[in-house]
Amino acid sequence: MSTECRGKRSWSELVGVPGNVAATTIERENRLVNAIIVPPGNSIITDFRCDRVWVFVNGNGNVTRVPSIG
Repeated sequence: MSTECRGKRSWSELVGVPGNVAATTIERENRLVNAIIVPPGNSIITDFRCDRVWVFVNGNGNVTRVPSIG
């Protein structure tokens, strides 16, 4: 798979906002990706995919890392 992903690739402006709001925003701004909320302590698959954005949240449900394609 090519690592040349299309559309917006990262969302630094979403750090600190609620995860569900971030996921909706990401999918609206790049319709080629699925935003997946990752609660604290959950593990993720580490393969790179242009159609996926991990949205890491804290115990309050707020985004803790810059969401980006991968």
